[in-house]
Amino acid sequence: MPDAPNPPFAPDIRLLAAAPHRFLFFVGATNILMAMLWWTLWLLDARYQWFGLAQPAIPAGWMHAIVMQYQVLSPFIFGFLLTVFPRWLSLPALGRWHYVPVGIGLLGGQLLTLAGLFGVPHLLYPGILLTTAGWMAGLAFLLQLLANEKQITWHAVSCAGALLLGLTGLLLVLAYGWSGNAMLMFAAIKFGSFGFLLPIYFTVCHRMLPFFASAVIPGYTIARPFWALALFWILILAHLALELAHGYDLLWLPDIALAALTAFLLSRWWPKQAKSPALLRVLLFGFSWLPISMALYAIQSLWFSSTGEFILGRAPAHALFIGYFGSLLVAMVTRVTQGHSGRPLELGKVAAFAFIVIQIVAMLRVLAELTPNSLLWQCIAAVLWLCAFLPWVVRSSWIYLTPRVDGQPG
Repeated sequence: MPDAPNPPFAPDIRLLAAAPHRFLFFVGATNILMAMLWWTLWLLDARYQWFGLAQPAIPAGWMHAIVMQYQVLSPFIFGFLLTVFPRWLSLPALGRWHYVPVGIGLLGGQLLTLAGLFGVPHLLYPGILLTTAGWMAGLAFLLQLLANEKQITWHAVSCAGALLLGLTGLLLVLAYGWSGNAMLMFAAIKFGSFGFLLPIYFTVCHRMLPFFASAVIPGYTIARPFWALALFWILILAHLALELAHGYDLLWLPDIALAALTAFLLSRWWPKQAKSPALLRVLLFGFSWLPISMALYAIQSLWFSSTGEFILGRAPAHALFIGYFGSLLVAMVTRVTQGHSGRPLELGKVAAFAFIVIQIVAMLRVLAELTPNSLLWQCIAAVLWLCAFLPWVVRSSWIYLTPRVDGQPG
């Protein structure tokens, strides 16, 4: 389906404060390009020595993980949760003085951190500190909503728990800056992956994928087994504990179970009808990267337990980060952006292009770990990431800066 035409309005920056998702999605969309531009230049410089980039105060590979986990994706997550928590909990919507400070903290933190990476090193840690402040503000507002709820909404509790683990990861980054203990940075990266991002993504999928399907497919049966959410938390915390303890030879135990659990849910959520809307299909295809990535983690662990070698390198991690997180970022944010701007719930050409290219990027980055010239393929994947997201960011930013096409507020 073609994209809905843009409204004949001039962009107005004041509209960013009209709803939580506008400002925070705008912050996240902007940082997708800025953060990956720095990493792409770094990879190209490592491969070809074109720019003479200096090593930042925190090693570049570590900072790539920190920025992507805690600064690129977190604005989208806070924008979504600050919008839906009041609805999930049947409470009044939050006002702009709840979400604007969160956006300012996350935006300022990103800008300072990237300035530190681009050659102003004394701004690096203030950037992490400001990100932490914005994070704490957003978490405080969400926890206040939970405290005011009259009954327990387990999806909200799950998301809040993941945000608390993410805050722990950010505090570990700051502790590393004070102590220089590399184990603290290692733990911060693992908390970001398996304590924060994966539980948040899984929880939102568990609640929203069946809901989205039921909204567009007549007669669709919603399946949200809460035992699956509880089991997921047990397994992912086991994975996190083993990662922190370097128990790589045992990771296959929770990871095989995680692959089976998520594959089971995918089979329950997949519509039985032969045809479904494109926007729903990309959500389901994006989710399918989760059982694939956990299966790769399990294979890696089993091989390591037998040989002591990491035969797949970081292939499982990039199947998770680019395949699962990246694909669902495009699919979920597009769905929310379309719906909350008064547009039809359609994928559109721009988002379809971004989603397809991200699939190519994910496969290239996974295969790069298995090739002798890995750095070359990493460079190609990074450039393709920028190509995938540039038109999507431009279109999405236009929407956030212009009124809803249906004339409604928000």
